[in-house]
Amino acid sequence: MSNTITRFSNRVENYVKYRPGYPKEVLKLFRSEMGLIEASVIADIGSGTGISSKLFLENGNEVFAVEPNRAMRESAEESLSHFAKFHSIDGVAENTGLSDKSIDFVVAAQAFHWFDAEKTRSEFQRILRANGFIVLIWNERQLNANQFLREYESFLLKFANDYSKVRHDNVNEKFLTGFFTNGFHCKSFQNEQALDFEGLKGRVLSSSYMPSETDPLFEPMAAELRSLFAKHAENGKIKVSYDTNIFYSQVELCQ
Repeated sequence: MSNTITRFSNRVENYVKYRPGYPKEVLKLFRSEMGLIEASVIADIGSGTGISSKLFLENGNEVFAVEPNRAMRESAEESLSHFAKFHSIDGVAENTGLSDKSIDFVVAAQAFHWFDAEKTRSEFQRILRANGFIVLIWNERQLNANQFLREYESFLLKFANDYSKVRHDNVNEKFLTGFFTNGFHCKSFQNEQALDFEGLKGRVLSSSYMPSETDPLFEPMAAELRSLFAKHAENGKIKVSYDTNIFYSQVELCQ
């Protein structure tokens, strides 16, 4: 658990600058399919630097951002403290510290694969109000859409530490069926980043499984990344394409 919590501590600056946000269609889905209104209360679990929290704060929602990593939590506090409805909580998915039946939407964006699923489900059910929603969101990088993305995936596999173990797409349909015991809905939207080389390098360094700048592998990794960028960039930018995948279910369906 400790390694899971601390593994992003030296990644915060790059995470803030270079992780993708979420397309506008995400909020539209919350409103049209889940009944999100401005009065809805959100628990953002594993909220990190606040990328997903900001989405709901800008919608006028009250957000309880639950994040165990101190560096990431403090980054979110620095950037989001001007929102009166923002609350920063030092907690974990399995023990949020939130009150019983106090939340309308429990959201985990880019984070659920770090949680203990059984303990998390019980905790989510405890804090959710009747007819509340559990929503899991991932920006999943497209792997085969073009030659760059195929070569980029090979590059990551070459230099990564535990990439295959921590990939969030290990949370597959079978796993989700077990978590959402009585069914769930899913929706996918297109998302994209256009990055210069420094942006692409920062995006790589924001991932906990990649060598950091103090690692002996960093220099050969950066050199290969530069070659990959030079090969595929157009007008000084490279496009990284994602599917923003959303899985959601009402709490009554999960009990």
